[in-house]
Amino acid sequence: MKKFLLTSAAASLVAGSAFAGGHGDEVKVGLMLGFSGPAESYAPPMAGGARAAVAEIAESGLFLGGKKLTLVEGDSTCADAAIATSVAERFVTSDGVSGIIGALCSGATTAALQNVAVPNGMVMISPSATSPALSTIEDNGLFFRATPSDARQGAVMAELLLSEGVESVAVTYTNNDYGKGLADAFEANFTAGGGEVTINASHEDGKGDYSAEVGALASAGGDRLVVVGYADQGGKGIIQGALDTGAFDLFHLPDAMVGFATEANFGSDLDGSMGQVPGTDAPGGDLFVPIGEANGFDATAPFSPESYDAAAILLLAMQAAGSNDPAVYKDKMFDVANAPGEQIFPGELAKALQILADGGEIDLVGASAVELIEPGEASGSYRVIKTVNGKQETVGYR
Repeated sequence: MKKFLLTSAAASLVAGSAFAGGHGDEVKVGLMLGFSGPAESYAPPMAGGARAAVAEIAESGLFLGGKKLTLVEGDSTCADAAIATSVAERFVTSDGVSGIIGALCSGATTAALQNVAVPNGMVMISPSATSPALSTIEDNGLFFRATPSDARQGAVMAELLLSEGVESVAVTYTNNDYGKGLADAFEANFTAGGGEVTINASHEDGKGDYSAEVGALASAGGDRLVVVGYADQGGKGIIQGALDTGAFDLFHLPDAMVGFATEANFGSDLDGSMGQVPGTDAPGGDLFVPIGEANGFDATAPFSPESYDAAAILLLAMQAAGSNDPAVYKDKMFDVANAPGEQIFPGELAKALQILADGGEIDLVGASAVELIEPGEASGSYRVIKTVNGKQETVGYR
């Protein structure tokens, strides 16, 4: 497994200097994302979303009676379980965090959860880890995610392709928890709907040449090539190889292939190709855009809205519990994310803190219209994209 340097393990954002009177205990939360590795282009806007929520809460002066709030950050790489574990260990043992936002990728999330969070009774909430295996992992009620499982994405992807009249596809997936989980979920749903998967084969990230993989996919054939990969590594290489050889000219791209990197790399070469990424047309998405503009990140980027909501759920659960003890506030995560209660949109987190401090109830609609279902993940809707004149345009929601 290729290793990446821990480039931002010591990075931190300190917010909350505006709390009342400048006194009170400090509460730290950790943010671990793949700032390097196969999904690194997703991390900056995701970090922007989480930082914005933390800063909004900290600057209100209302968090847990005026406690100082500090965000510490680490690079989990998405590709190295040992590094993800190390970052989580630092958060817990050295930084003394009260909760962890992350990780970005499913493998890193699983490693940090099993090796650190569960043994130490630490709450984790991921904005983007989607592996179906995380729905059944032994977590002692400590793990949550603000994004739906790929069991749902697999069904949505199959429905979308079948509705487009696609009868057969070849599938390639990155050889990890995320890739295999989504590829298997998709195949089960697509074949149940009458479609044919001609091949369902893994690929490794970090290779310089994908000609063998592309050759096998081309031999199997299909109306489209489904690329369950990462936009910054293997998925990019597979698409480039397929285009160079003429093996495929239409692709279907799930969440980790949607975004600026793919658009910039291929432009109009992907015209007609489709895909999906978690997203909603609820009002919170539009309200989140100016927050991104004010803080220098793209609030429409994949998983940026979910990152804002993940951070908000974690901190609002602490406020609802009146405690930053994970054993106490974990039982409030569902309460603040779901009805009943006053609906809370982006930019209204101070209002939410006050309602909770007064003993009221809230329903965080947030930037992604988040709604938690058992076992602690978002029910989820998806934004359907299609590449037109080199741009990934939103063409619907499912």
